[in-house]
Amino acid sequence: MVAMMNLGHSPVARWGLRFLRLTPNAKVLDCGCGGGANIKRLLKKCPYGVVKGIDYSPVSVEKARKLNRTAIQEGRCAVLQGSVADMAFEDSYFDAATAFETVYFWPDLPRCFREVWRTLKPSGTILICNESNGDTDKDERWTQIIGGMTIYKDIELKACLEQAGFHEVQIHKKKKWLCITARK
Repeated sequence: MVAMMNLGHSPVARWGLRFLRLTPNAKVLDCGCGGGANIKRLLKKCPYGVVKGIDYSPVSVEKARKLNRTAIQEGRCAVLQGSVADMAFEDSYFDAATAFETVYFWPDLPRCFREVWRTLKPSGTILICNESNGDTDKDERWTQIIGGMTIYKDIELKACLEQAGFHEVQIHKKKKWLCITARK
């Protein structure tokens, strides 16, 4: 399942990453890192940087560690099991944080956004990338099939980000895909 998600979410992730500017030595957090495919992409975008991932699923953490084992051995990557609502990362550490296909499952979205905000450096960027933008009837069907899933509209995510302290919120859409960036 995790391998299928790595492959299936690849097109929207590649599209969304176009909106994230990173320096070669950036420190990046991938929230809800799943099987680690986006960690691998982020490591390529910042070849002298560090990418850390967090996921609540032990299976996902294991897969992400396996996929990125070389970078982990080099000290450029770490993957931790835990919740985005309560992360063990220090304040103002990351230049950027990403959330690919994951905010649907965050049980307390405002708290999670505040926690991401805490870990970002001043002027740090959050990037949220979703395949479903909440604008179609099909989106509601997904929430009925997958327990605990909430598909948010862009205006809901924007309001929640601003409530957490983010500003300069930018919304990008491509068909049903949604990418949002915001700054601390």
